[in-house]
Amino acid sequence: MRTPPGGWLPWIAVTQVWYVSYGSNMSAARLACYLEGGCPPGGSAANPGARDRTLPTRSVPVDLPGTTYFAGDSPQWGGGVAFYDHDTPGPTAARGYLVTRQQLADIAAQEMYRVPADGDPLEQVLLEPLPAGRHTVGPGHYETLVEVGRHEGLPMITFTSPHGTHAVPHVAPGQAYRDTLATGLRESRGWDEARSAAYLDTLLPR
Repeated sequence: MRTPPGGWLPWIAVTQVWYVSYGSNMSAARLACYLEGGCPPGGSAANPGARDRTLPTRSVPVDLPGTTYFAGDSPQWGGGVAFYDHDTPGPTAARGYLVTRQQLADIAAQEMYRVPADGDPLEQVLLEPLPAGRHTVGPGHYETLVEVGRHEGLPMITFTSPHGTHAVPHVAPGQAYRDTLATGLRESRGWDEARSAAYLDTLLPR
């Protein structure tokens, strides 16, 4: 877990956050489709893009204490997709991107197959600290925000489902989705193919 070297910024002063991805958005090319618009490599549908299409200028590897699991049936990829359970021990390999609060809300909206728009409830939630470090905006797969730490004084936030790993059936991901995760692990951590595959194998349904 990354920690700030010198104090936390008061929330009112926060205009940027670290968006922490543990799934396909660890791949910079996949995340770019949520910001600039377009179809991700291996995907089946184009994303509309964010209101602010500026790409992140920085990213950092992040080690999360919880676990990642695959569930659901993705219209974009086929097969299961990644979810994060902060309360079940992991660890989880992740990647943090420096984005604006608005961009984070727009990424989350597109994860729920919505078009980013002014007045998004997720963006409103990010105007204040998350109560007890998390907030569920709705029942959707990625409508629960979790603050997983701070880095350089800024909040590190991910989003996931409202349920944990033991509440739903686990479903293996499709190959294209798995390949995208492996790309993100290689980019953010320098892992080779064998190490990435070994890590992803630990997340598969038993």
